[in-house]
Amino acid sequence: MDPKNVRERYNLPEKVVFCKKCTISNQRPRITFDENGVCSACNFAEFKQSKIDWQARENELVAMLDRFRRKDGGYEVIVPTSGGKDSSYVAHQLKYRYGMNVLTVTWAPHLYTDIGFRNFQAMIHKGGLDNILGTPNGIIHRRMTKIAFDILGDPFQPFIYGQTNFPLRIAARFGIPLIMYGENGEVEYGGDMKNAFRPTRDYKTDHVKHYFSGLAPQDLSKYGISEKDLLPYFAPPNEELDKLKLEIHFYGYYHKWVPQENFYYSSEHTGFQPNPVRNEGTYSKYASLDDRIDGYHYYMAFIKFGLGRATSDTAHEIRDRHITREEGVELVRKFDGEFPTKYFQEFLDYCDITEAHFHEIVDSWRSPHLWTKVNGEWKLRHRVCGDGVDD
Repeated sequence: MDPKNVRERYNLPEKVVFCKKCTISNQRPRITFDENGVCSACNFAEFKQSKIDWQARENELVAMLDRFRRKDGGYEVIVPTSGGKDSSYVAHQLKYRYGMNVLTVTWAPHLYTDIGFRNFQAMIHKGGLDNILGTPNGIIHRRMTKIAFDILGDPFQPFIYGQTNFPLRIAARFGIPLIMYGENGEVEYGGDMKNAFRPTRDYKTDHVKHYFSGLAPQDLSKYGISEKDLLPYFAPPNEELDKLKLEIHFYGYYHKWVPQENFYYSSEHTGFQPNPVRNEGTYSKYASLDDRIDGYHYYMAFIKFGLGRATSDTAHEIRDRHITREEGVELVRKFDGEFPTKYFQEFLDYCDITEAHFHEIVDSWRSPHLWTKVNGEWKLRHRVCGDGVDD
């Protein structure tokens, strides 16, 4: 990637502007700002706090779930889950609060962390949830990860293919017409707001552009991956899902989405445990714990958009009123953009690349409107804490 094309690829504004309420900037793809300099995610958070009748929303949930209840003992709803705090919370609530027959569906991480695998097992054995685990061909998955890192600047893309499409395949295979996700990430974290006021996602169109970064699984055939090997990453034909009358819903539409409260719930009911140490690039210990590749996905977001893992965490916690903006700014100053060293050699070995190749790819995604070199070292031009080169 020519760094000069990064801004055009993601339609990023040339002028960097930070939200007046949280720590996010207008460099997050698809986010919008109002005339007061407040981002769409903050405005949605305020809407959640003051405008929604959550009891009415729960009544909607119960009525919707009642449409999918079965008399033959079959599964009634799929919850895509990693065993993390959020999806475990959703699955456990649906089964034990609302009496649904739940099947959790997991697309395996690239490389499980110890804590991630323990939480996955705890969800099943302590949380009392049925599960299907899909694990793709490791050789093909590694090749796809390297290709995605080289051409998209995101090694996470093969996981996203499976995370998105594997639950659809299971729904079609077992005739389960309801899939329940947790939050709508576009509206919770800042993005396309067209779905902010409806509970569902269109499986035909909504995910392709945003989640697949313009490269669908079938496109990898031109990089030497056979269609036979790509089959596990494909969605079933739309005709099958239409016949099933599949619906995809967001639990966050029906219950106010608060990640910290999800953590407390899952700790109590599904045996979820946080990391004993903070995650690299941020201060939190309980999110995105299961994959050793995670850190490089977040690090590449920092390179592309100047927004790291701490920015994402602080922005949401500010909106949830758990920390102040001032506290968030200091956490960003301290942790954002920290290089993920813990699994670096494993990442290089997994992708079969050298450290020099890694840094060549990284630097190819540094847009000149965000980055500049000072005494041979890359620096951000603008930071929310005001210490960027051009601030």
